[in-house]
Amino acid sequence: MRCLLDTQVLLWWIDDDPRLGQAPRAIIVDPGNEVVVSAATLWEAAVKRALGKLRFETPVLLDTLHRGGMRMLPITGEHALAAGDLPRHHDDPFDRMLVAQAVAEGLTMITSDARLRAYPVAVVKA
Repeated sequence: MRCLLDTQVLLWWIDDDPRLGQAPRAIIVDPGNEVVVSAATLWEAAVKRALGKLRFETPVLLDTLHRGGMRMLPITGEHALAAGDLPRHHDDPFDRMLVAQAVAEGLTMITSDARLRAYPVAVVKA
């Protein structure tokens, strides 16, 4: 499986938060799966950190991703245009970008956000 982690899922994974279910955990640790983290996720986390909503050290976050074998997905012009063209089921620009990237790259999203199911993207509930 090729999957894209939602921001909340990545943070739960890093913190070993029990809110992250066993099924998504198994997907993330399975070496046969490709686990992808979007640049938009890091951007969202950095914005939340600047607002005082999150606390993390950038090197620790990046090291965790690399040690976990997660692939970074850059934001392309095609992703940006696709995010802008999505129906207005969800107004969060970060989540809209993740949906656009998942659709464009053929990735299954792992997310706790039920609103993302309104889009034509495969979803695993976190």
